Parts: sequence; C-alpha cells; structure tokens
Amino acid sequence: MSLFFPLLSKRMSSSKKHSLKSMMLQVAKDLLDAEEIEKKEERKRYMEDHCPPLSYPISKQELQVLCKELHAKIENVDEERYILEHKAIMVVNEVKDLNIKIVDLKGKFKKPPLKKVRMSADAMLQALLGSKHKISMDLRANLKQVKKEVKEEDKELRDVGDWRKNIEDKAGMGGRKKMFESEA
Repeated sequence: MSLFFPLLSKRMSSSKKHSLKSMMLQVAKDLLDAEEIEKKEERKRYMEDHCPPLSYPISKQELQVLCKELHAKIENVDEERYILEHKAIMVVNEVKDLNIKIVDLKGKFKKPPLKKVRMSADAMLQALLGSKHKISMDLRANLKQVKKEVKEEDKELRDVGDWRKNIEDKAGMGGRKKMFESEA
C-alpha cells in the first residue's frame, strides 16, 4: 500500500489514510477529464484547419475539379500513411533485434518449464493428423522376427560340465599343481 502512496505511512490513522487516498484519486480523475477535454478540442481545431467546409458544386465542371482535388488529397494521404506504416514496421523490427541482442549479451536463456504429457503414439498421430486419419501405429507389428541360432561355441561352453573335473587342466603351469600337492 505504501509502495504506491509514499505519503501514507503506518503512523497515520486509517481514516486519515482513506481520506488522503480518496483526495489523490479525485485529483487524478480531474486531471484525466481535463486531458480528455483538451484532446477533443485539439481534434476539433485540427479538423477546422485541415478540412475546410465543403462547398457543393453547381456545374459538372466544378464537380470534376472537386473530384480531382479530392483524388489528389487521397493520394497524398495514402503516401503518408504508407511511409508511416513502413517506418513503424522498421522501428518494431529494430526493437526486436535489440531485444535479441540484449538477451544474447546477458547470456542467460530461460527455458520454459515443459509439462510431461503421457500420450500414446496413436493418440499423438490423431492429434497431429486430426480425427479423419485413422492410422494405427503398432510398432511391434513392423519388427522383423529373428530365429535364435545356437552356435557351436556356445554349446561347448555349456557342455564343459563341472569345473572340478578339469581342475588339473585348468590349474596352469602344465599340471604342476599336483606336484605341489603331493610334496606337501
């Protein structure tokens, strides 16, 4: 509250705050009304200066002259309007470019928080293509079926059997494990 009205502090009573606030609002309203009346008067003055009262022509030649004059004025106004629109578009584009440069200079890019949406592939296609297209996207139907081939090496590895039977072969050092066991 005191941010907008610095005069209103916590020491004032609420009735005093209220009356001060209402007086400030009344002054602001009066200023706005005066500004609106001034704009209307300015508009009226502009129209009187730039648009003289229309005199209706009596003859055909006078009418043609009036039409040519009006046509020339319309062309001038259209040219001015086109130039102003072009300038406005250029200013808007320049502002956009400057905003982009500012963001680049800051180096901070805010990523918008994305919401997770759980949607099946069929529902996603239907949302993208519309309800007219009914395409079923069964990904498993398009997969190639592969038969498992059992390799001979795998069979040998499985058929090795119990590791304790071949302990002497796997003991290393040419079966010297037996020699050490017998001496001890």
